[in-house]
Order: sequence, then structure tokens, then C-alpha cells
Amino acid sequence: MTELEAQLRAVVRGDVGFDVTSRALTTMDASNYRRVPVGVVAPRDADDVAAVLAVCRERGVPVVARGAGTSIAGQATGTGVVLDFTRHMNRLVSLDAEGRTAVVQPGLVLDRLQEAAAPHGLRFGPDPSTHSRCTLGGMIGNNSCGSHSVAWGTTADSVRELDVVSARGERLRLGQDWAGAPDGLRALAEGELARLRTGFPELPRRISGYALDALLPERGADVARSFCGSEGTLGVLTEAVVRLVEAPRARALAVLGYADESAAAEAAAGLLPFGPLTVEGMAADLVPSPQALPRGGAWLFVETGGESAGEARARAEAIVRAADVLDTLVVTDPAGQRALWRIREDASGTATRMPDGTEAWPGWEDCAVPPARLGAYLRDFRALMAAHGLRGTPYGHFGDGCIHVRIDFDLLTRPGVARFRRFSEELAELVVAHGGSLSGEHGDGQARAELLPRMYGAEMVGLFERAKGVWDPDDLLNPGMLVRPAPLDAGLRFSVLPREPVDVAFGYPTDGGDFSAAVRRCVGVAKCRTTSVSGSGVMCPSFRATGAEEHSTRGRARLLHEMLAGEVVTDGWRSVEVRDALDLCLSCKGCRSDCPVGVDMATYKAEFLHQHYAGRRRPAAHHSMGRLPVWLRAVSRTRTAWLVNLLSSVRPFARAAKRLGGIAPERDIPRVARRTFSRWWERRRAGGGVGDVAGGGEPARRGSGGAGQGRLVVLWPDTFTEHLSPAVGQAAVRVLEAAGLRVALPPTVRLAKPPVGDGRTVALDPLTLLRGRGRVCCGLTYVSTGQLDRARAVMRRTLDLMEPVLETDAPVVVLEPSCAAALRTDVPELLHDDPRAARLAAKVLTFAETLERHAPGWTPPRVDRPVAGQTHCHQHAVLGDAADRRLREAALLTGELSGGCCGLAGNFGFEKGHWEVSTACAEDRLLPSVRDAQDGTVVLADGFSCRTQLEQLAGVRGRHLAEVLAEALDEDPLRDGA
Repeated sequence: MTELEAQLRAVVRGDVGFDVTSRALTTMDASNYRRVPVGVVAPRDADDVAAVLAVCRERGVPVVARGAGTSIAGQATGTGVVLDFTRHMNRLVSLDAEGRTAVVQPGLVLDRLQEAAAPHGLRFGPDPSTHSRCTLGGMIGNNSCGSHSVAWGTTADSVRELDVVSARGERLRLGQDWAGAPDGLRALAEGELARLRTGFPELPRRISGYALDALLPERGADVARSFCGSEGTLGVLTEAVVRLVEAPRARALAVLGYADESAAAEAAAGLLPFGPLTVEGMAADLVPSPQALPRGGAWLFVETGGESAGEARARAEAIVRAADVLDTLVVTDPAGQRALWRIREDASGTATRMPDGTEAWPGWEDCAVPPARLGAYLRDFRALMAAHGLRGTPYGHFGDGCIHVRIDFDLLTRPGVARFRRFSEELAELVVAHGGSLSGEHGDGQARAELLPRMYGAEMVGLFERAKGVWDPDDLLNPGMLVRPAPLDAGLRFSVLPREPVDVAFGYPTDGGDFSAAVRRCVGVAKCRTTSVSGSGVMCPSFRATGAEEHSTRGRARLLHEMLAGEVVTDGWRSVEVRDALDLCLSCKGCRSDCPVGVDMATYKAEFLHQHYAGRRRPAAHHSMGRLPVWLRAVSRTRTAWLVNLLSSVRPFARAAKRLGGIAPERDIPRVARRTFSRWWERRRAGGGVGDVAGGGEPARRGSGGAGQGRLVVLWPDTFTEHLSPAVGQAAVRVLEAAGLRVALPPTVRLAKPPVGDGRTVALDPLTLLRGRGRVCCGLTYVSTGQLDRARAVMRRTLDLMEPVLETDAPVVVLEPSCAAALRTDVPELLHDDPRAARLAAKVLTFAETLERHAPGWTPPRVDRPVAGQTHCHQHAVLGDAADRRLREAALLTGELSGGCCGLAGNFGFEKGHWEVSTACAEDRLLPSVRDAQDGTVVLADGFSCRTQLEQLAGVRGRHLAEVLAEALDEDPLRDGA
């Protein structure tokens, strides 16, 4: 322990972290920059803040105040002590609905304030796209704005009073009429009144520099307002009184389609007289699936409000009539509006990849110009990018003239960094020529502060330095930001990464096979740090359970980044810090779909475990659960399921087995089926039941057969269906046959005899199906435990067995979502050198997709009951659930399934030490949805893990959709074959 750490621990009641993990997690924000702090402190109150400042002032150690760490310009990074307000100082202190004010601590997340204000018909006006994780302290530090700024202004417009601790320990209460001003500030301002009145451009999004003009007497000498946007360089905020605004009772969203973003930009200012709540713009390059949007190459999202839905719609339609557009869409349904807004909000992440997959970066993320000049500015901006050979897609707050853009800078090579500097300097001149501000929302930080003299001139920048000296004469607070800034091309976070590709197992096809590029995907926007998810969202269940940064997708990506850098995390693949952070990753794959930049932490975890345990002893759980298919096949071959079940029901035996297997003692061991699904299938064949055949003939070749003509489908006997829940497979066969499909099991080499009977069921030669070496397997359990060499061997054997199927048109129906996801993604990404892997992946369909595509004339039985439960996380992330929704709707299964993750997640919830997080994840969405369900509700759970979690934690039997439909067929036997 260093003397600084010891001294801080002696005086601080909050958390003091000088360990590798704490430091690695805070080296970066959402910018291009990286600084390594000496330690991190999470203060409990203002006294802790004052104590930290006193110790650091004595030792000359800089202090950086940090909220959610989503700042774009580098101002949430520092080399000294970082103050993390999200852990303890994160409360809503009070809310005065009548006075329309709230008292908040700096670590309070904006959405929590909005949720508290909503029942009173109120809201906080500014709402950045990061509203689900950004903090009020960070918003005040950056003077954040958001999409509703055309109606409700910036954060500075919503601040009444601020409690601040100065660098020298003074407790100040900032307000109007010089309230709380430090000694010397009034004299400084009153000596420069002429400069303050003429030196600032008049535009709605002028965020750059210090807001010293707020100190003018005609503006109320508002010290609190002047503090906003100071990026933690003047004092440390400990509490704020903020103003709330009345929220409209109803809203409508008009989406206006234009030919391109220039046309949209030209039109934006003309819509402002209609009093919209938002005028947001974005181009088609940022929308992976624009089907939900009207025709066009760019869109304006224009929101209107009213006392009723009709009034809000009328205002939106008036704007539509006045706009010259290609196409329009007006939405009043709240769910529909949320879905459209998610498209806009995710742009901050999707913009980090060009359409061809090339990386793009911030740095000139949010310049602002007068709204009337936006179209002309964008044309000049495009021309400047073209002159430098750069690409980027602008989006943002068109109604305020504020543009966000990620540009495909080469920040990895010396020539690329040099071009980054030249472009930045020329763009600063261009922004100033249009009467704009270098920052229109995210602050100057390191990215733009060096260029402030081009906007304000040397004398005004000198005035900024003098103001900083009044507040912070020791330059203790966030040095290198705003005044006397670090160079804009220094300390880039990419410079520490390996220059050569790292030797890895997965193919990382979307990152050029480069693991470093995969890790670079995380740009820090921190959507994974949300404490609640809406709709079918999943990411990030472990963060919601623990609230710890290291258990968020971003936190884990930061640790992997530092592992590759080798400066803070020095043990490489052997790092226990990275291992411990990844330990609570459920491998739910939610980040693969929910992260705007597609970080796939489940794959990174499997890669890390593979490398970490190479040549080393593995945990017992990797052997007991990673090799689950082997153990279950052994039980099946020896026909000892009855014995296994008997022993697992006897406490001493079960306790010993769980201890040896690394299984959580709180868990019950699932029962093994006495008869596997394949044995049921073979007995069914031998019994000559309806549709059974003795075999024969050849499988349908490519181009033969078709939907409605007895299409052959190959039903995948995954490990869970085969050994643990064969009833699901039996039900699926029943439904698929009822839909007129011919069902077979792999592997397929040839059929023994031509089909007989009605030909709807075909039994394929099982070869060595009942022997361990003859079984197909997706390799999921080996992947999730990082046994990638064994996974590859299993996958290659499977491809060998599946070759005859690959030569047919037969789809492969997979009932277990996690196995289907593994076949679609893990197999081709792990066997990237085997073209058969991609061919198999392309054949994989879910149960619902099979019925929709290959039995389109079939209608399911009418179940006519409500449903509850959860969409499987892998289904959400990899497979999609649109077909399932349509199938449920056709069967009159009403209601929505919840999002999130069940928390069992294959081996995760069974591993020792994971019980608490596993149950917390289940309590997040799944268990409440089941408890709140009305009588007669069908609890759907297509995944074996989800069904097991429901049974063990709630005593509820969840069922696969195939089981529900098969039961309905049994209740109406006349439908069979309909």
C-alpha cells in the first residue's frame, strides 16, 4: 500500500481502490484518450470529497470527478485520483412537485430522476441519448443537452443551485447574484464586462469554454450557471438543486424522410416556429434495418406534445403538411415511438462502424453552428472530409445546429494521427467561419480545448485561465482540460495496443480476425450500465445484479484492453483480475445484439478462458459441466439414469457430487431422463406408429421437395432435449408432423428403405447414434467453459456426420435456443477455416421459423390463453423471436414475454459462487413476470436453463412452445395433419 492510499483510507469512509482492477476500469471514458489513474475513490458524502481534496492537495496529486464515464472528449480520465460518484453519492435527495425542483446527488442517473418526477407530470428537460446511465453530475460538468433542447434548453438552463467543494476545501453554495462565488471571481468578471458581452457567439448550443458570460449583471450574475460545463476543472459538485418542467400529457412523433442529410439539415430550422419538442436528424448509413422508417436517405425525428393524443397528432400533422418531404410517418403509440427513438439513440454506437465495417472514432463529435447555417456547414464539412480522404455520417440535434459524427480516422499509425491533427485544425477554422462552437454538447476536454484560441482568440482564452486560477489556484482539478490543455493527439488509447494480431482461437470475422480490433469495439457509451431493461432487452444482467463496473460489458472490455496494453494489467492471459471480472459474465450474448457496437463478451470470455487455462489445471466445473454431453451419453449407454437420479436425491451423495463437481451447494441436480429422445425415436420406428417407416430411399436433394409437399426437416437432438427433457423433442415431432413435414434425426448418410405410409415421417439411418463417438453436438458446453480445442474437435466430428444433410435442402431444426445460437455463430466463428461450418449455420432454424417457412399453409391449434415467461437470451441476441411472436399470435397465446436473462445461463448458475448473482438475475425480470401472471397463464420457456431456474426458484413448470402446441393438438385430435 502506498502512502497516498494509506492516508486516503484513514480519512475516507467510502471505497478506496488502488488495485489493478479499479485503475484499469477508469483509464478511459467514451473518447479516444487514455490516462492511468493512481487510484479511485468512491466518496460517501461531501465530507469524503473534502478529505480526498485535502490529502491530494497536500501531495500535489490531481483529482478528476467522474460520473458514468460516458464523456466523449476525454475529460473523465486522469492520472491522479478519480472520484467515482456512481456507487454511493447517487441519491435523489428530495423532489418538490409544487415548486418543480429536485435535489440530487452527482451520481444520480438521469432516468432515476425522470422516473421519480413522472408521477407528478414532471421531468428534467435535458435528455442525452445516454439517459439510462449518464449522471446528473456528469451532465452538469458537460452542460449536456439531448434531443429536447429545442424545447427545454441545456442542463445549465435547468440548474438552480449547486453545492461545491473547491480545490482548497471551501464549501460553496452557488447561485445567482454572486452567491457562492470564490474570492476574486466578481472582480475578474466586472473588470472584463465588455469582453464578456461581445466575446461569445450567440447560438443555442455554445458549450465550449467557460460560461463566464453568465456572470454578467444583466444575466443575474449566475455563478451556478457559469459553473455548468466546466468539466470538473473548477470545483467538485456534491449536490444540486435542479428545475423540472411539465411533461406533455401526450406525444406524437413525426418521422420525415429526405433525400440526404443536407436536405434534412436545410429543412430543420424551418420547423422551429411550430414549437416542436425535438428536431433530430440522422442518415440511412446509421440504420441497419430502415424498414420501420419512411422512404428516404435521411430523416428528421420531430416530436410534438399536447394535452391529448389528438392534439399531439394534430401538431405533428401540421408539421408534416408544412414540410417538403419524400415520405412521412406519424406515430402516437408510445411503444412505437420508443422503438423509433431507440434507432436514433443507438446512433452513438452504430456510428462507430462504417457500412463496410471500418472503424470510426469520436474527436469531432458535436460541433454546433447556428441552425439556419447547418445545411451550408454540412456541405463544407463533407467537402473537408473528402479532401482528407475521410468518411463519417453526421447525425444529431439538427434543430439546434448540433452535429454528431464518428469519422474513420486512422489513429493507429503515425501518418494517420498526423492527418487527424490536420483535419481537426482545419475543421475548427470551418466551424468558426460558420459562427459556430467547437463543442455543442459533450464539452471540449482534450479533444478540442487546444483549439479554443481559434474560436475565442488568445485574450479570451487567457481570461479562461485566469478564471481557473481563481477557482483552483493549485491546478489540482482535472488539469490538462479546457485551459493549458494536453495536445489533442497525445495519449490516444489505441497507441498502447499490440501492433500485430494476437494469436487467438475464434475467427472474429467482423473484426478482420484481430482480437485487438474486437476489444476496440467498446467505445464506452455504456449502454450496458443500465439498471433496468425495457422490452425484450437483455444486456447486461450481471451489472444489474451487482452494480459494479467490472461486471458490465464495458468494464470487462476495458480490462481486456488493459490486458492487451500490458501496463496496468501485466499478466496477460494469466491475469486473475480479468478472470475474476469475466467470472460473473453469464455468456448470455445480450451484448451481441443490445450493445450498439456489437461487443460479444461471451465470445471474448470463451477466448480468455481458453488462453488462461492453456496447460493449466481447470476448475472442477469445467470438467463436470463443460463435458456434460460426455457424462450424459455415458449414463445413457450404461442405462444408469435411475441410479444417478436416486443418488442425487440422497443428500450426502448429492452434497459430495456437487463438491467434487464445483457445483453450487444451493442447487438441485436435474433429473436425467430414463429414456432419451433418440431411444424414444427408435422405439417409435420399431413400433410402426403413424407415419413411422422402416427407412429407405435417399434424402431430398438440393432443389427437391418444398413447403406443403412433405418437406424433409432434420431435428437436432441437442444434449438437453436428448437427455434431460425428451418430452420437448417428442412434442416437436408431433407438431412438425401435424404441419405436414417429414422429420428425421441426424446423422444422415442414407435411408434404409423408401418411405411408406403417408410419408410424413422418415427415420434416417442412425449409424452410431447411440455410441458416444457417433453423436452430433454443437459444442456449446465446451465453448462456454473455454475448452476451445475440444469444442473444435466436437464440431469437426459433427460436420463430418452432417455432410449428407449439407447436400440436401433439409433445414436443421434446433429446439434449444442456446444450441441453435452456437450452431449459427460459435461453430462458424471457431471453425472459420472450414466452409462446411457456414453451410450448417445457414441451415439452422428455430422451431417457429421452421413452421413459418416450410409449413406456411398450416395454422396452429387455438390455445387461447395468456402467456408469461422470458424470451431466451440467446434467442433474443442471435436468433431473433419474430417468428415465435407470430406463431404465438396465430395460436392465440396473448401477452408479451419479458426480457433479461433467467440467470441460470447453462453452466453459470450451477457453478459454485454464482448462486447469488444467478438468483438476482432471475428476480430482475423472469420471476416477477411469472408471479404477476393471472390464473391459467401458460409459462413459456424454450430453454432448458430457463425451465430449470423456474422450477428450482419458483416451483413453476415452464414449457417449450412445442409442448404447448402439442398439448393443444391432443385436445383436438381432428386437427392432426390439418
